Amino acid sequence: MAQTKYIFVTGGVASSLGKGIISSSIGKLLQARGFNITIQKFDPYINVDPGTLNPYEHGECYVTDDGQETDLDLGHYERFTGIKTTRNNNVTTGRIYQSVIEKERRGDYLGKTIQVIPHITDEIKRDMLYLGKKAHYDFVITEIGGTVGDIESLPFLEAIRQLKWELGGDAVCVHLTYVPYLAAAGELKTKPTQHSVKELQSLGIQPDILVLRTEHELGAGLRKKVANFCNVSPDAVVQSLDQPTIYEVPLRMQEQGLDATILRKLGMPVGETPGLGPWRSFLDRRHKATEEVHIGLVGKYDLQDAYKSILEALSQSGTYNDYKVKTHFINSEKLNENNIAEQLDAMQGIVICPGFGQRGTEGKILAARYCREHNKPTFGICLGMQMMVIEFARNVLGYADANSAEMDSKTTHNVIDIMEDQKNITNMGGTMRLGGYECELKAGSKVRDIYGENVIRERHRHRYEFNGDYQADYEKAGMACVGINPDCGLVEIVEVPELKWYIGTQFHPEYSSTVLHPHPLFLDFVKAAISEIK
Repeated sequence: MAQTKYIFVTGGVASSLGKGIISSSIGKLLQARGFNITIQKFDPYINVDPGTLNPYEHGECYVTDDGQETDLDLGHYERFTGIKTTRNNNVTTGRIYQSVIEKERRGDYLGKTIQVIPHITDEIKRDMLYLGKKAHYDFVITEIGGTVGDIESLPFLEAIRQLKWELGGDAVCVHLTYVPYLAAAGELKTKPTQHSVKELQSLGIQPDILVLRTEHELGAGLRKKVANFCNVSPDAVVQSLDQPTIYEVPLRMQEQGLDATILRKLGMPVGETPGLGPWRSFLDRRHKATEEVHIGLVGKYDLQDAYKSILEALSQSGTYNDYKVKTHFINSEKLNENNIAEQLDAMQGIVICPGFGQRGTEGKILAARYCREHNKPTFGICLGMQMMVIEFARNVLGYADANSAEMDSKTTHNVIDIMEDQKNITNMGGTMRLGGYECELKAGSKVRDIYGENVIRERHRHRYEFNGDYQADYEKAGMACVGINPDCGLVEIVEVPELKWYIGTQFHPEYSSTVLHPHPLFLDFVKAAISEIK
C-alpha cells in the first residue's frame, strides 16, 4: 500500500485570502487524477468547535453527516470534491487542549509536566496523521486557519515543522500570501510576501510552493523575483487572480500546473492532465446563463458568510436551471406591515433563513404570511420552517398566541417545542440534534416527487421541534406533514399542497448540495421561482 502524502496549506499577510478555496482546488485536481483524498482544517481558536460562535464572528457553522459542528471551509471541501467530511476533519486548539487535559487527569502521562512541546504538538501531530492512518488516503490536505505570525497558530506550525522532518519526501507545504497593488505608486509589492515567508522560515518551515493572491496579473519577472527571495523554484510560484466565481479557481490552478508541481515535489509521476469535463460543463452553463432570477433571503445576519451554504446551493441550482440567481438580503428585524410588500414583491422566491434566538423572528413570521397569502415560492429552512408553522397556527388555525417555546415559554400553543431529551441540558455546545437522520416522505407529496425517493437522509442542527400534538390540526387545515423521522416520529417537512411551492424543512438541505450534485429541493425551488418571472 502506497504511503499517504501530506500537503500543508498555510497563509500569510492577511486572513480571508482563500486558503479553503485553494485547499479545495488542490483536492479537486488530485481527485481528478484518480487519487483518494481528504481535506482537514485546523483552527487556532480556543472554542472546542464553532457551534457557539456568532455568525458575525465566524460565518456559518457547517455540520458534518456524523454530527460535528465545524468551520465553513468544510462546506467548500465537500462542494468542490463531493467527499464526506467527519468530526475528524476539523480540529481546534480547544479540542487539542481538552484532549490533553483529559489525558493528564486520567494519569496517561505518568506524572510528566505537561508542556506545549511535546505534549500539545504531539496531540496535533496525532490528529494531523489520524485520517491518513485510519483510511489510507493517497493525500491528506491540511489547512491551518489564521495567518503566520499569529500567536495562536504557533503550536500548529511547530507540529508541521516536526512532521516535515519525520515524513521526509512525503510532505509539502503550500503557502498562500498576498501581493498588494499600490495605486499611488502604480506598482505591485512583493515585500509582504517576502516577510511572510521569512516568518515561516524563522519557525523552521521552508514553503515548497507559493500561491500569490492578487487582484492584478503578476508578470513572469515578478514571480521570478519572489522565487529568488523566498528560496522557491520558479515553477512553484503560482498566482491566484480574482475570478468571477470561486469554481474557476481549480482550472486556473491546473493551467499553472499546481497539481503537477505538487506531484513532482513528492517524487510522484505526473502523468496526463485530466480534462475535468463535468466541472467545465458546469462552468460553461454558468457563463451562458445571463437571465436573472431574484431570490430574497429573509434573515437577521447581514453577512454573506452567515448563509454561505444556502447562497452556494442557490447559485448552483441557478446554473442547472440556466439562470443566474441574484440573492437579496432582507433584514427580518426591519420587516413590518408597511414595508413588506415593497421588500418582497420584487422577488420571485423567498428563503426564510435558519437562525437561533428571538431577534428577527416576528419579521420572518410576517414574511411567511405574506408569501403564503400571495402564493409566492417559499422555502423555510430549520428556524424558517418553524416560523412558517407558527404563522399558520396564528392565522389559519386561529391560535393567536402560537409560538415556539424557544421564544415564549409561557405560550398556551407551543406548536414548536423542545425535545424531551433536550430539556435538562445546560451546556450549549454540541448538544442539539446534529448530523444526518433519515426521513420518510409521504407518497403523493410534492417533496416525494422532488426527491424521487421514499427515504432520504439529511443533516440537522436544532434543539426545538414541531410539536406532534398539533399534527392533526395542521393536516386538517391544509398544511401537510410530509416528512417524518422513522425512529421517533418527528415531523421534518411541511408543505401546503394547494400553493405553488411552499415547503419548510426542519433539516439543512444546503449542507449536502455540491457543484456536480446540486440539491433537488434547491433545484426545484429555483425552477419554481423562475416560473414566476413575468
